[in-house]
Amino acid sequence: MKVALKQWLACAGLALFCMQAQAQKFPERPIKVVVPFGPGGLADVSMRIVAKRMSEQMGQQVYIENLPSAGGINAAQNVATATPDGYTLLLMSNANAIAPSLFKSLPYSPLKDFAPVSTIGFFDVILVVDKASPLKTVGDVIASAKKDSAKFNAGSIVTGSTQNLSALLFTSLAGLSTPVVPFKTSGEVVTGLKTGDIQVGFEMLPPLAAQLKAGSLRAIAVASPKRLPSMPDVPTVAEAGVPGYQVVSWNGVAAPAKTPAAVVARLNAELVKAIEWPEVKKQLTDAGIEPRTMSPEAFRAQIESDTVKWRKVIESAKIEKQ
Repeated sequence: MKVALKQWLACAGLALFCMQAQAQKFPERPIKVVVPFGPGGLADVSMRIVAKRMSEQMGQQVYIENLPSAGGINAAQNVATATPDGYTLLLMSNANAIAPSLFKSLPYSPLKDFAPVSTIGFFDVILVVDKASPLKTVGDVIASAKKDSAKFNAGSIVTGSTQNLSALLFTSLAGLSTPVVPFKTSGEVVTGLKTGDIQVGFEMLPPLAAQLKAGSLRAIAVASPKRLPSMPDVPTVAEAGVPGYQVVSWNGVAAPAKTPAAVVARLNAELVKAIEWPEVKKQLTDAGIEPRTMSPEAFRAQIESDTVKWRKVIESAKIEKQ
């Protein structure tokens, strides 16, 4: 028995040594990050900022492969089935937490088929109205929607997006029957506000930053758990009258499941180091992204909690699965 135990301990020690040696040598060739969005978008831009710095730190190129199709399914499947060695990664977003409740079936599991590495940053959703709108507060929105529900519409980009689900969560918690009109682009949401087709819009802050700065749009609340440093006078939805309302949108990096823990830890350390680099942090902040990293365990917990949260919203809104 003692001999067998000693042999087991020796094998375990050798395996640990091999894993540590592998992590120390990693990376020995370029690393690919598959991005499920087209070039130039916020997610793509943020990953390129971080990848450039990681390349400099690690002495190997970290490059982007854009694969924008099928609601991100192709990109996720591409990485889920890749060799789990740390050389093929996925840019994840909370769309991956939404997908299990939005699609009838997926060729992968966001939790079982991936090893979360770290978040990159968080994006803020805001409630916005046209500059000429009489609505000044969340209370005004709720009162107006209840008073004249036949003529009151909210708007967001496509059905099932974080923005769309944010609007549906708002109407649910506020007790409204307000329709949420889905548009293809952020620009169409803005046009809808200008023409009066919708009375309030739910959108990420970065695409609307220029209009807000110019005064053509007005933010009346933020969906985040606390006020934004860039808009200290704009209250959160929760403090403005809808307790329990909170939405955060994020992106981050994940590897295929079964990637060695030591390699995941190395990737996490390099990602955290890159995002803490002052120039990277400034570039992300200037793009409207809150730089924020996590341990692999905390990132997994974020995905799990968001999966449960959005499942409830989708089921409550009776969104038909695609």
